[in-house]
Amino acid sequence: MTPRLFLLAAVAALLSCVATAYAVAEPRHGLSVFGELKYPADFQHFDYVNPDAPKGGRMITLGTGGANTFDNLNGFILKGDAAQGLDLLFDSLMVRAQDEPDAVYGLIAKSADVAADGMSVTFKLRPEAKFADGTPVTADDVVFSFKTLKEKGHPAIAQPLHDVVSAEALDPQTVRYTFKGTLTRDLPIAVAQLPVLSKAYYSKQPFEETSLKPPLGSGPYRIKDFKPGTYITYTRRNDYWAKDLPVNRGRYNFDEIRYDYFRDRNIELEALKSGQVDFREEFSSVNWATGYDIPAVKDGRLIKALLPDNRPSGAQGFFINTRLDKFKDPRVRLALDLVFDFEWSNKKLFYGLYKRTTSYFENSDMKATGLPTPEELALLNPYKDKLPSEVFGEPYTPPVTDGSGNNRDNLKKARDLLIAAGWKPGADHVLHNAKGEPLTIEFLNFESAFERITVPYTDNLRRIGVNASWRLVDPSQYEQRVKSFDFDVTTQRYALRLTPGVEMRSYWGSDAAKTNGSFNLAGIADPVVDALIDKVIAAKSRTELTTATHAIDRVLRAGHYWVPHWYKASYSVAYWNKYSHPKVQPKYDEGVLDTWWFDPKKAAALSSGK
Repeated sequence: MTPRLFLLAAVAALLSCVATAYAVAEPRHGLSVFGELKYPADFQHFDYVNPDAPKGGRMITLGTGGANTFDNLNGFILKGDAAQGLDLLFDSLMVRAQDEPDAVYGLIAKSADVAADGMSVTFKLRPEAKFADGTPVTADDVVFSFKTLKEKGHPAIAQPLHDVVSAEALDPQTVRYTFKGTLTRDLPIAVAQLPVLSKAYYSKQPFEETSLKPPLGSGPYRIKDFKPGTYITYTRRNDYWAKDLPVNRGRYNFDEIRYDYFRDRNIELEALKSGQVDFREEFSSVNWATGYDIPAVKDGRLIKALLPDNRPSGAQGFFINTRLDKFKDPRVRLALDLVFDFEWSNKKLFYGLYKRTTSYFENSDMKATGLPTPEELALLNPYKDKLPSEVFGEPYTPPVTDGSGNNRDNLKKARDLLIAAGWKPGADHVLHNAKGEPLTIEFLNFESAFERITVPYTDNLRRIGVNASWRLVDPSQYEQRVKSFDFDVTTQRYALRLTPGVEMRSYWGSDAAKTNGSFNLAGIADPVVDALIDKVIAAKSRTELTTATHAIDRVLRAGHYWVPHWYKASYSVAYWNKYSHPKVQPKYDEGVLDTWWFDPKKAAALSSGK
């Protein structure tokens, strides 16, 4: 996922709230989907931080993602490649607690009052809230932010705000949002987590244009310096207005956070080994298994660790662009899945480190298993004449091989499916349609590391008559092609949160399928999926929610919109031993930049070689 898409996904993936939780309307210090809050109104800090963590030092990490570069300091629009870390500049009305599934607590807003009917929410702002230039954050800024993001923001931000009718400043410290429709559950938390922009600043700076001018925010950091496509450095603001609030105590401990950009992951690894980079998350199994066999790791100077990841592992795979006629038949898409030999890849390429992804909700209780329950059938049966029969049986699971590389049975099944779908063998042994056009499939990527995975796959596709190829393009070109859906098949990963809601429309909704820049890479445009997304959004309990996700998982898996990849429920990280961290890791986050701190004693020992 690109840096900008990561930021947008973080914004979009945190949108949810339930109307029944607000049956008795009253100001609250926090909001959660089903009304349950772990922390009381007088809490002092989150449990996963060290409230006495020292401030200082710096961490140099990597600007990872699709583009591996940046030419824009506005992460909220579709244009350009945005720098990583821009979220450090902006505060929101409320902020997420990373040890609860979906709760948020007051930051700019000291309280939220959701109407008993769930059709509006009123926030009371803290009068001490200020932008980095010292000007106050007011309700007018909040109203301006909402209107601007809805009208001009990236589709991933704007689309979930469709049913937010208006924002109104009742006085300088009070803002009310009003909603429409029946699916308002997500909307209070959706607006609570929008970044708050300065109306005065953007009256002089066009919001919709790319810019390399450091934007004005009210968050804990500001941009110190940068070189487009090479690095960007953020420095902690000593005058940050909210540094002592309970939601921030023990957080944002580094004086500087710097993102360095490299075009190749192997070069990233060498930068880490040489000490040029302090912290790196490893995404390559071969590097994790073989690339860290160096003295610094053996003697403990460079720490190699697995941090538990309790989030849904999400969906990573080869996404098939069903906007193209050649992929509209699900038999063609199923054939692509049959050809991919995960067990061989895991054995020969991944050192057995991964498990196969089978679900869009992998590593969570939202994943469909077994036969549909009566409750699931109650959601699915109204659409029985529009759904394949396999939706009503065991959910589709990718084929399993013996890992030997002899995948002949599945290759034959795949070829038979393609022929049944109208692709006939020609004299050149390539499959052709009725017009005589060959079945050509290009796998688009920007990372050379994927060549070892994709090339054996395309070789097997050619064995059954598919003219398959793998294309490596410049990261910026890749970004633009993905935004405009100019690809046959591409690799991507996204993860839903523990309580999914309106953001699902951005991933699988029909409107998102025709909106450039959306996360719906496969082009899923199915009225049944749209209706089931509404069921998830309308769920009034976690039981109802998981029933609805099971139903939508069955439908999506039966649609064969992707060739699922693999997952592991942990973060593979490596860092130089000059940092300390709380005893408790946030349950639903890595927590590194948020809760770790620079340790001068460790740094001194590291420098002296001890």
